[in-house]
Amino acid sequence: MTEVIREVSGSKGRYVIRQNGEEAQMTYSITSPTLVIADHTEVPEAFRGTGAGLAMLTQFVADARAEGFKIMPLCPFVNATRKKHPEWADVFAA
Repeated sequence: MTEVIREVSGSKGRYVIRQNGEEAQMTYSITSPTLVIADHTEVPEAFRGTGAGLAMLTQFVADARAEGFKIMPLCPFVNATRKKHPEWADVFAA
């Protein structure tokens, strides 16, 4: 798995993994310094089964802890995955 890259532009951001000319991404919206909304996760067919979605979410959780913000899980993937990881409960505003 290649590295997870974080890109931020104004109040929008995303985590992205690039591999063989394709991109998997997890987009988010910054509502305040303490609340970020996980909007959407998009993983192309070429990435299926590689753990790309989990890798991006794991980085998102690590950044939330390091920077002190909560994640509002509007994205169905993020919401479903957080339920499988009770150890992440501290970073989710739900």
